[in-house]
Amino acid sequence: MRPEILNPLFISIEKLKGIGSRYYKLVAGLCQGSKVVDLLWHLPINVIDRTYGDPLKYAQSGHIWTGKVKVLEHIVPPTKKQPYKIIVTDGTADLTLNFFKYYKDSLQKGMPLNSYKAISGKLEIFNSALQMNHPDYMVSVDKLAELQSIEPVYPLCAGVSNKMLLKLQKQALSLVPTLPEWQDENFLIKQHFMSFNQALYMAHHPLKPSDVENDSPARKRLAYDELLANQLALCIARQRVKKQQGRSIKGSGLLRKKLLDGLGFNLTSAQERVLSEIFTDQASSYQMLRLLQGDVGSGKTVVAFLTMLNAVECHMQAAIMAPTEILAKQHMETMSAWADMVGIRIELLTGKIKGKKRQEILSDLALGKIDILVGTHALFTEDVTFKNLSCVVVDEQHRFGVNQRLELTNKGVKPDVLVMTATPIPRTLVLTQYGDMEYSKIDELPKGRKPVDTRVIPVSKLSEIVAALKRKISNKTRAYWVCPLVEESEKTDLAAAEERYKTLQKIFGDKVGLVHGKMKEKEKDAVMERFKNGDINLLVATTVIEVGVNVPEATIMIIEQAERFGLAQLHQLRGRIKRGYEASTCILLYGYPLGETSRERLNIMKNSEDGFLIAEKDLELRGGGEVLGTRQSGFTQFRLADLSVDKDLLYTARKDAELILQTDKNLESKRGQALRILLYLFEQDKAFKTYKAG
Repeated sequence: MRPEILNPLFISIEKLKGIGSRYYKLVAGLCQGSKVVDLLWHLPINVIDRTYGDPLKYAQSGHIWTGKVKVLEHIVPPTKKQPYKIIVTDGTADLTLNFFKYYKDSLQKGMPLNSYKAISGKLEIFNSALQMNHPDYMVSVDKLAELQSIEPVYPLCAGVSNKMLLKLQKQALSLVPTLPEWQDENFLIKQHFMSFNQALYMAHHPLKPSDVENDSPARKRLAYDELLANQLALCIARQRVKKQQGRSIKGSGLLRKKLLDGLGFNLTSAQERVLSEIFTDQASSYQMLRLLQGDVGSGKTVVAFLTMLNAVECHMQAAIMAPTEILAKQHMETMSAWADMVGIRIELLTGKIKGKKRQEILSDLALGKIDILVGTHALFTEDVTFKNLSCVVVDEQHRFGVNQRLELTNKGVKPDVLVMTATPIPRTLVLTQYGDMEYSKIDELPKGRKPVDTRVIPVSKLSEIVAALKRKISNKTRAYWVCPLVEESEKTDLAAAEERYKTLQKIFGDKVGLVHGKMKEKEKDAVMERFKNGDINLLVATTVIEVGVNVPEATIMIIEQAERFGLAQLHQLRGRIKRGYEASTCILLYGYPLGETSRERLNIMKNSEDGFLIAEKDLELRGGGEVLGTRQSGFTQFRLADLSVDKDLLYTARKDAELILQTDKNLESKRGQALRILLYLFEQDKAFKTYKAG
């Protein structure tokens, strides 16, 4: 149950005055939620200083002026094309108020002749006379003192004005109860942090522009609260997983030795180190939940197969789940050769396998006749029954969150879970998204892999690139041509790809193919198959080829308008030509004008192939709000913290969370009770509830 003290913050914003059903959806969309607490996390981005109020006789144009005026005259224009004018005075000089869009009756009723009003707006000079176009405020004089203040400016959307948000935020803040302190007292003193209630009030009442920056004292305090809630929830989840009884898996090593002897290459020291960590986990009596990070081409697949072989050696079953059918088939291709080598049975199960074949696989799986099953995530949601599943590998291209991971570890007979990712993730993000897991990193590429020659070339040299490509393709070289990310729209991306395809078809004829996200899986597979076989030498594509395409013979990658792509995306794309042992070339074509961030991004790509360094730079350049590009949408999106500037706070929160649970694992002390409120406040209570239930 949510602590009663928080109930006022979790009522619907629809209950606030002045919102109504008309604006409810707009405000909820803007604030990323329909509760009062969502409104409170929607912080100002700027300020308007309304404290300037020199007598009009001496006032300077260009300033926001606030003061008391008397209404002298209404001038109704002869046509609607001209402004409605109201002449006012503060006693030292006259001021003309201009209204280009107006309701005459409303203005005459609201600003009657000889009445006194408090107004605020920007002063301008026109024909040597002072004027103010559409004043921001025209209110009763008793509100002058309230008006002469620093006004916060919020992020807005069509249909929602700053005035409306100010009224709603005032009501929301009035509902905030005085909450108990959940932070350590000595830490607060050391950091010069104010209380949560003060910080929230100050964040919504900035006094100067610097108060809306992420490093302002109020924002820092709120960011730390959010990060602590996140880390505490992950640590609780991790403790629960560590408590889960699993099965000790200690294979004989015979199948693994047989595979390693027949592979024809040696594992890297990084692969051996990671396998040692995994085998230790599997041998323990607790369930494994481990993240395996490895750059493109670092050899995660063989590590995954050896992990599953350990289970098979103990006469148990294993499964590997991929996010797409293409990837599942690819895993099957690679692993079936290894399975034959060591004499075990591996099968593929996807949505396309139906009828008798499907029933045969399901029956054999339930009887334990299949050692390893390859498929998509549907493996766990459909009518699939294992006889003795003890190991699950998740090739987690699309990322799923902590709650889904907890659910996965509860499936069947508490299988060990290894989650693989090809996107190198900065340590900061590992902590916030995968803090409930142990993690291993393959930070070394197999010997013999040649570095990619990355070149940054202006799009004006396109004809030279095409001529060079023609020479290469005549020698049977295979190449990718990736079309620009026009905007967040598949239609426009597709149009760009189709246009480039038609242009290149005129030059290369039937040696060029096209793949994009709108194609049916069957069509896409057919084109990819022709590219793999060498029937097509040049593949024009949208970013659909970003993950999982394995054609070792492809050694050229041209990325058009590369400045529009994020660093992680560029790195993933370049990874498509790091599959073989031949020298390869990546050409980043850019258009003018090139912004400073884009230039820096392309230079990083040119100078480095270290995926982990690139991921860190990506986080710095993009900021925490747009973590590693829109495709990684599963990453925790913080409302108040910004990971590009709050890294130190994150590491402190992690240590704090671990220490809290060491000394007060059930959160029963005075601080522990307050921390429960923090978890519910930031809606991290699910981990806590799951932990208590476990």
